[in-house]
Amino acid sequence: NDNQLPLRIAKVLKLAPVKAETLNGGKPYHFVLEGGSIDTNGRGVLLTTEECLLSPIQQRNPGLSREQIEQTLGQYLGLEKVLWLDRGIVGDDTHGHVDDITRFVAEDTVVTVVEGNKNDPNHELLAENLKRLKQMTDQNGRKFQIVELPMPSPVVFRGQRLPASYANFYIANNVVLVPVFNDPNDRVALNTLAPLFPGRQVVGIYCRDLVWGLGTIHCMTQQQPAI
Repeated sequence: NDNQLPLRIAKVLKLAPVKAETLNGGKPYHFVLEGGSIDTNGRGVLLTTEECLLSPIQQRNPGLSREQIEQTLGQYLGLEKVLWLDRGIVGDDTHGHVDDITRFVAEDTVVTVVEGNKNDPNHELLAENLKRLKQMTDQNGRKFQIVELPMPSPVVFRGQRLPASYANFYIANNVVLVPVFNDPNDRVALNTLAPLFPGRQVVGIYCRDLVWGLGTIHCMTQQQPAI
């Protein structure tokens, strides 16, 4: 039923549906992608992770090389650059969605989560992502402004680490909905994000129960561009 939604939405909006296709082994191939696996600045730059789009685990597009993936993304999304981070956070069943780790908040500014506890398994992998971000540049060759977000304390349910992250926020027309977890870092995260969204109200939404489903606010939404 999910696969029928694009056609229904296109019919309601009276738009022609677009099927993203490329060649795989010389044959037409329908390119597969989830919304949470990419984030763009709206000016030709896209962020994703190697773990999500290049790993053989949960492989979306088997047989496609990094170059083919970049070419296909560029063709359908009007990109100039695809920037590759390393891995997503522990507990993410999507295997590396970028919407739990690093997000654009302006064309030249990203927020990225960091883990200060060196004993936490997220510490090293998020440090690697931050290191890569510091070397990346935008469509004009300029380095990004990088704002660090904390991570909440580990959220565990029945022995399973869940992918709780403040980066999984949703940007709407007049508001930014941010997952919070009844954690001391909730206020730190909200205060960090608020100045980055002038003209929008930043609102915390309690998500400790929601993340039992292995995702929070951005994971359960998909923005609908204005016509």
